[in-house]
Amino acid sequence: MKRILKYIFLGISALLIQFNSFGQDRFEFSLEESIRFALENNVEVKNALLDNAAAKATISETRSEGLPQININGGAIHNMIIPITPLPANAFNPEAPPGEFIPIQFSPAYTANLTGTVTQMIFSGSYFVGLQAAKTFRELSDFDRVKTEIDVVESVKKAYYSVLVNEEREELINANKIRIEALLKETTVLFEEGFAERIDVSRIKVQLNNLKTELDRARTATDVSKQLLKLQMGMPMNTDLILEDKISVLEDDFEIEVLLQEQGQRRIEIDQVETTLKLANLDLRNNKAQYLPRLDANYTYQRNTFGGSVADLTRNNWFPGSILGVTLQIPVFDGLLKASRIQQNRIQVRQLENQRDFTRDNIELERFQSRANLINSLNTLEVQKENRELAEEVFNIARIKFQEGVGSNLEVVEADAALKEAETNYYSALYDAVIAKVDLEKALGILK
Repeated sequence: MKRILKYIFLGISALLIQFNSFGQDRFEFSLEESIRFALENNVEVKNALLDNAAAKATISETRSEGLPQININGGAIHNMIIPITPLPANAFNPEAPPGEFIPIQFSPAYTANLTGTVTQMIFSGSYFVGLQAAKTFRELSDFDRVKTEIDVVESVKKAYYSVLVNEEREELINANKIRIEALLKETTVLFEEGFAERIDVSRIKVQLNNLKTELDRARTATDVSKQLLKLQMGMPMNTDLILEDKISVLEDDFEIEVLLQEQGQRRIEIDQVETTLKLANLDLRNNKAQYLPRLDANYTYQRNTFGGSVADLTRNNWFPGSILGVTLQIPVFDGLLKASRIQQNRIQVRQLENQRDFTRDNIELERFQSRANLINSLNTLEVQKENRELAEEVFNIARIKFQEGVGSNLEVVEADAALKEAETNYYSALYDAVIAKVDLEKALGILK
């Protein structure tokens, strides 16, 4: 029930994003919820969905070329100065002398017409190729959307882990600060009682000041990484985001072992390049089809009227007329334009075939490198974890020896510096390991 309520809350928060109604609200997201939120609100994902919609519209646009094209045109003309046509006078009066002409106006002062035309494509070599290309472009748009979602998942995971590591580092530095503050208090008491020197107190104060500065830097790093996560998720920057998960992604040894043995699945990049290759071949077929004739049927129906005034146009009869015919267009010579396009298509096809082979080889290399990087990162993490434990043990021993008067304050300060360095190295190795895990999941095609 708690899980269901959390998903409902996630949906409500997504709606709030759409209406820009986020204020200083506080939201707690797990990694899974952050990914789901990003897949609904990330700008790149939204644009990919819009590209899908545009691809659908392209199919409709191409299909419309094979449907009847119907147009209705209407017009009216006012002959302001009607042309004069001379006719021989003896055509009307046999007694008229030869060479005499009579001026005649044939055109009426006003004419009007209404014409409807219907054109239907009967045969076009490139139409069906173009329709298939539009559908293939839709497939490519789908693959591009999936690739965008994978990239967003990768970005969100890395940003989420970055925040977790920075938060852990911040907590660790703060704990170290508290430890040094307690040591400073103890050393100050020993100094006041004459069992320690002023330089011992000064050393610890220097160490404490350095820790305060480092803590400020760690807090800034946490804030910056959290802002980056919100950007990847598509969440407003003024939202208070709390992460629920902890760095436990590498604690399951069995899961890591299964991941290292995973052979991988088909990568979306292969689908992208193969679909692009399919489009190039369709473009080649389309240019070859341009050599075929095109046959269209057309029908025209019109009505005309005329008169000496505008009023006559409404009173006089409209005289009908119609035409039915076919149009055959046979390409003969275009200056080798189509031949040049076909040659370009063939070159592009060969390039995409090379790109497909390179992509496959590159994927295999990515899998090999990512698997090796994860193994090395895990080994480094194990070493740094042991170094941190040893450094903490050395610090505790040095502190006990100093409290019992058998050790120096300098040993404690040096042991604390070594512990701080070991902790920094550990969290750097931890970050490298979780990033290497994400990289391997993506290389294997199982990132989700």
